[in-house]
Amino acid sequence: MTPNLPRLHLVTDDGVLEAPDFVAWAGRILAAHGPAIALHLRGRGRPGGELLRLAEALAPVAQESGALLLVNDRVDVALAAGAGGVQLGARSIPVGAARRLLGDGAWIGYSAHGAAEAANVVADGADYVIFGTVFPSASHPGGATSGVEGLRDAVEAAGAPVVAIGGITPERVAAVRATGAHGVAVLGGVWRAECPVDAVARYLVAIGEGS
Repeated sequence: MTPNLPRLHLVTDDGVLEAPDFVAWAGRILAAHGPAIALHLRGRGRPGGELLRLAEALAPVAQESGALLLVNDRVDVALAAGAGGVQLGARSIPVGAARRLLGDGAWIGYSAHGAAEAANVVADGADYVIFGTVFPSASHPGGATSGVEGLRDAVEAAGAPVVAIGGITPERVAAVRATGAHGVAVLGGVWRAECPVDAVARYLVAIGEGS
């Protein structure tokens, strides 16, 4: 699976999902950038029915464009909507249980915060790891950060693609990629931009997949 894992992951939160124009912007991003991106539907305070409605609205667009649609934590929603997989974490069901439910064709990622944790979840069957927080970020103000050295340790330990998250700006992409990280995950840098479609394009140029 790993050769086709996008290098740019777009992560949402409750505030992003609550925006009345979220589905419209997300649809434009999926249509414009297709296989270059993975869209994570993450809404820890959103009820399952609402997440399912959003996933069902975006799944056909993702499929048509070749983008990867992932649902965070909610394996049931991913299954019901026909999403491409899930992003799990410490509060989610175990990776092995998710694999039994989703089958071998689904992507399973895991959000890790240390090198040993990254290695362990890959050994349990995760296809890739989202690792952070790398730099200070608005979504985790005052929280601990790993810096690029911690990210490099995770990359070396994981034995699978590692996607960096936390304070990733286009200007920081080169330093992140120099650690061997597969790609980057972004929240505010895209969803709080004046034009999210253009913001995605800037990240893709920084990654080396845009023009």
